Order: sequence, then structure tokens, then C-alpha cells
Amino acid sequence: MILFAAIMLIAGIYTTMSYNGFVQLQNIVEEAFSTMDVYLKKRYDLIPNLVETVKGYATHESKTLENVIEKRNMAMNAGNLKDRQKMEGELTGALKTIFALSESYPDLKANGNFMKLQGQLETIEGDILQSRKYYNGVVRSFNTKCETFPSLIIAKIFSFTQKEYFEITDEKERSNVQVKF
Repeated sequence: MILFAAIMLIAGIYTTMSYNGFVQLQNIVEEAFSTMDVYLKKRYDLIPNLVETVKGYATHESKTLENVIEKRNMAMNAGNLKDRQKMEGELTGALKTIFALSESYPDLKANGNFMKLQGQLETIEGDILQSRKYYNGVVRSFNTKCETFPSLIIAKIFSFTQKEYFEITDEKERSNVQVKF
């Protein structure tokens, strides 16, 4: 009877500790996504300023500029993680095109506002990259816990399911931008 009680106590302690570990990791995943979301919001806020600055110098590039705004709006309004990943990839590609345009417009390249906005966006892109790496790292930890024995039993009992990584899904984001006139 004492042995049975000891086993039940150990099982209860393990279950509690494992459950709490899942909750903690789940909260870290949510916090990591939220952090990434903050950086994405900062980027969304800078894009209209960048586009307005470029408009003054590259008036006949309106399709490129409209495309950037369209991609920004679509990324902001993406409903789920898959759609958001896709739209973020397309937005990144569109931003690369704007920066490539600056090579063709010496006055734009020398404009202080453009250079300041470009610098801010480059900093934010670095922050987004780091926050994506952090998010994917905590997702990896969470998913590993969901898949390894014996914690996978607790995951199934309490319906903890694997999280999705934030991945590059758009080939445009992987490739260099080619600008031709």
C-alpha cells in the first residue's frame, strides 16, 4: 500500500511538473510571437513614410510603390500563421525592390529622409530576423517536449499540440532582387 501511494505521489508530481513545463513553454512561444509582431508593426508603420519619400523622386515607379503598400496591407491583415508567413515574404521582396530603386536615382540615394528610413528599416529587419530565430527556437523546444517520452503522454492528455515554425515560404524572399529598366 505504501509503495502504491509512493508511485501515485511520484506520478502526480511528475504530471504537475510536466504540465507546468508545457504551460511555461507555451507562454514563451506566445511571448516570442508577440515580440516578433511588435517589430513587424514597427516595419508596417515605417513603410508608408518610405514610400512617400520615394514617390517624390521616382514618380514613374508608381506600380512598385503601390505593390509595397499592397503587400504591407495584406501582411498586416493576414489571419493565420501560414498566410502571415507568405505575406511577410512577399513584403520583404517588395521592400528589396524599393531599395534597389535607390541605385537608379542618385538624388533619392542622397536624400537624408530616405537614408534615415532605410537605416531604420534595416535595423528593424535585423530585429525581425532575431525575433524569428528566437520564436523558432522556443517552438523547437516546445515541439521537442511534445514529441519526447514520457512528456508526450502529458501533451496528449492535456491537448498540447505542436506549434508551427515561422518559415520563409516565398521564393522571392530567398532570392536577390533584379531591377531592370
